[in-house]
Amino acid sequence: MFVQMRRTVVTEGNAHKVVERFKPNPNKPSILEQREGFISREVLVKKTRRGDEEVIVLIRWESEEAWKAWEKSPEHIAGHKKQIEEHGGKPPKPDYVVSSEGSVYYVQ
Repeated sequence: MFVQMRRTVVTEGNAHKVVERFKPNPNKPSILEQREGFISREVLVKKTRRGDEEVIVLIRWESEEAWKAWEKSPEHIAGHKKQIEEHGGKPPKPDYVVSSEGSVYYVQ
């Protein structure tokens, strides 16, 4: 198994914006969820009392090859191109996002 992880830190009170963007909808599977090799997606919100909030999105794939196929797929590329066209270039980072980073892992 292969896991893609995105960690996003946002200002207080804004975790829900990241959750809404990435949480699965059981009534309408996304293009991502319909891809061959896709296993699951989870959205985790770190418990905090106050201050910056952290959201982690985990996407599980059957293999690295399945993940790479998604990354190179016309659907994935079209989604990014659409954002670039709508913003006249790379979309600006929302002001509530403190930081965002992605990592990939092999499950042993």
